[in-house]
Amino acid sequence: MPATAEVTNHDSTEMTAILRARLTQQPLWEFALAFYGQPGVEQACLVLQDQANVDVCELLWRCWLLCHGAVPGPTAEEGLVEALSWQREVTAPLRRLRRRLKPEAGVRPGVAELRKTLKHAELQAEREALGRLERLALATSPTTLTPAPSTNVRAADTVLANALGLQKKTHLSTLHTLIASLDPPPAPR
Repeated sequence: MPATAEVTNHDSTEMTAILRARLTQQPLWEFALAFYGQPGVEQACLVLQDQANVDVCELLWRCWLLCHGAVPGPTAEEGLVEALSWQREVTAPLRRLRRRLKPEAGVRPGVAELRKTLKHAELQAEREALGRLERLALATSPTTLTPAPSTNVRAADTVLANALGLQKKTHLSTLHTLIASLDPPPAPR
């Protein structure tokens, strides 16, 4: 993870420029693929999605920002509404239909092919959502991102749990698994 101390020692305009450069060097899509591919991360994301109604793209976006020592500021939180709307209106219906067809796909080749097409469309919709979130993070407003209050694991747990509205112990434990998988995990400043 990039050293965040150097970022927070500058004024907010300079911090924003440095942070934007770092985020551009590691695009959200690339981060999401690498992070999601780590052992246990996919399962943890799906548990939070299915049991706690967490939007996985939002979760990945917040982890990406946290890895760079940032959290969404007021402008980003307001802009998040649009990305979540995309997820509800486009991605979620594709996911529901794909999941609904799973039993029938095992016995009907045509349905299996349709399910494969839906899975590809769902992935493209998620990629579009991540692209929207990345553009939101890279927006020029000084209130788009703010420095993370701390980059240690416990603080990261709290920041993400609060942002995602997680309270159940099982969900918090799953979230902790994700944070521990960040490469490298948040470290003290």
